[in-house]
Amino acid sequence: MGCAISGSGLTPRTQEIGNTEDAEGSASLTPRHIHLIKESWKVIQEDIAKVGIIMFVRLFETHPECKDVFFLFRDVEDLERLRTSRELRAHGLRVMSFIEKSVARLDQLERLQTLALELGKSHYRYNAPPKYYGYVGAEFICAVQPILKDRWTAELEQAWKTLFQFVTGIMKDGYLEEEKTKRNLMLTSSKERPDKRNTMI
Repeated sequence: MGCAISGSGLTPRTQEIGNTEDAEGSASLTPRHIHLIKESWKVIQEDIAKVGIIMFVRLFETHPECKDVFFLFRDVEDLERLRTSRELRAHGLRVMSFIEKSVARLDQLERLQTLALELGKSHYRYNAPPKYYGYVGAEFICAVQPILKDRWTAELEQAWKTLFQFVTGIMKDGYLEEEKTKRNLMLTSSKERPDKRNTMI
């Protein structure tokens, strides 16, 4: 597949989502990670649309089950058609925009947490479960390695992995929070709805 992160743990199995570096269950972004991510982003952002397309074409190639979440791409088997799809380009740009916002908030982690939590909630509404979130980070890393060329190092890879683990862990929390909220609303509304048999006169 052309990417050297196989076996890195970034392309998670379902139970590995949110695997992190510290014992408390959340990824620890160090000042060094933040510096490396910001510096590499300066280069990556020059090819933002290209990275978005490569990332999703690779995602659908390596994890075809992910297409089920995307109504527009569900039945598209031709990868070349995907590469030229305006819809895929638009979605890739939205994801890259989220990554850009994440990078911009690295010095304000509370704001990044809020952003990721809201994204997780919206993914519940789109019916995009957490088991897919980690795949995007793995494909992002594969897409940016050739762009960064000799700037790519194991330390930089670890910095990006940690960012994606941090973000996807919070997204998962947002997804589960939204799921619980909707379930509670359904339970509440079914309890409050009067039984029609008892209200007829």
